[in-house]
Amino acid sequence: MMGYYILIGAIALVSWLVSSRLKSKFKHYSKVHLQNGMSGAEIAEKMLADHGIRNVKVISTAGMLTDHYNPKNKTVNLSEGVYSQRNAAAAAVAAHECGHAVQHATAYDWLTMRSKLVPVVSVTSGMSTWVVFGGLVLGAAAGVGFGYWVAIAGLVMMGMATLFSFITLPVEYDASNRALAWLKSKNVVTQSEYKGSEDALKWAARTYLVAAIGSLATLVYWGLQVFGGRD
Repeated sequence: MMGYYILIGAIALVSWLVSSRLKSKFKHYSKVHLQNGMSGAEIAEKMLADHGIRNVKVISTAGMLTDHYNPKNKTVNLSEGVYSQRNAAAAAVAAHECGHAVQHATAYDWLTMRSKLVPVVSVTSGMSTWVVFGGLVLGAAAGVGFGYWVAIAGLVMMGMATLFSFITLPVEYDASNRALAWLKSKNVVTQSEYKGSEDALKWAARTYLVAAIGSLATLVYWGLQVFGGRD
């Protein structure tokens, strides 16, 4: 188990460093005020309108960096630091979340796949490690039948979460690419503001990359525990 704790600790450290860097970038670009004077909400509404999307609402949500698109009720939820603010960071985040709305409206394949996995992952991700560990206690590493299949079930659950993490990557990168392309083509931001928005979105994407790598590393570790002790 010591190896597992070291692995989790290393991943947590990298995740914290990336997250801290993202917050620092967001704070920095929050000081780069837009020359057009548009708020995050106004930018979101314009991007939706420019893509012919009129059935999605832009609403404010509490917290910092809690921005998200909800496909169930078709809402672009912007955090307090984005909804009413008029800076490069707000522009980037608002446009990114609208990028997800555009994906939904155009039935973007990766988003469709991700949405189908949500119900499964929401149930299994929290228990997968315990199921694998339970299987090992029951003798999975020694090849004992029942324990082995319990551990396999746990690995399948863990594998689904890992698959979900990697499918999330193209979804997030594509949303950012759509956002940046729209910001540039519609001249919503100046060149310097665009660079700030681009940099902020790059760091946001890296949080998902770290999460995916961490999920894969955890899956490999537990897979070795299950199969490594067998002849």
